[in-house]
Amino acid sequence: MRDKILINSADMFLNFGFKSVTMDDIANKIGISKKTIYQHFETKTKLVEATTLYMFEFISHGIDCICALNKNPIDEIFEIKKFTIEHLKYEKSSPQHQLQKYYPKIFSKLRANQFHIMLDCIANNLSRGIKEGYYRDSLNIDFISRLYFNTMLSLKDPEAFPIKDFSLNSLMDNYLEYHIRGISTDKGITKLNSILNINQNSY
Repeated sequence: MRDKILINSADMFLNFGFKSVTMDDIANKIGISKKTIYQHFETKTKLVEATTLYMFEFISHGIDCICALNKNPIDEIFEIKKFTIEHLKYEKSSPQHQLQKYYPKIFSKLRANQFHIMLDCIANNLSRGIKEGYYRDSLNIDFISRLYFNTMLSLKDPEAFPIKDFSLNSLMDNYLEYHIRGISTDKGITKLNSILNINQNSY
């Protein structure tokens, strides 16, 4: 039952936001009493904390699986983007913004976890891209990894990029192109262009 509550809570929080969804809403969706939820999670804050950890571990595992495939490093970046877009429904609400505003301690803990995971992921991608000749060998890996992480966070800020004006999918595509063009060799640019052509033809 605990896992069922987490899965349904994650779906509702991502669709409607952490503040908007009540314990009653979650209970009604699952078809259980609110008392049953409280048997597993003492407060809504405890549920939010457990749900964000569940989502973090799910996304981290998915990214690890993509990285384990040892794809072309540029393909890898776009595969990770596709995976996160599919499973984190940022188009429908502003879950990150609501989490930061109403549950700042949970947000800070989540961001710290994301920082360490993503920094390693991006650093490994950059190192492999340099080794395979897709990225320039003069890159400062630590600087670019940190810049990449923080820029990705800012793309999800509805005050900087209002959802009504900017689709997160297009924002991430535009940023990935910007990022890759800035770090790539001619070989990397050729690979990027082939991916962009495929993506355009698929729409």
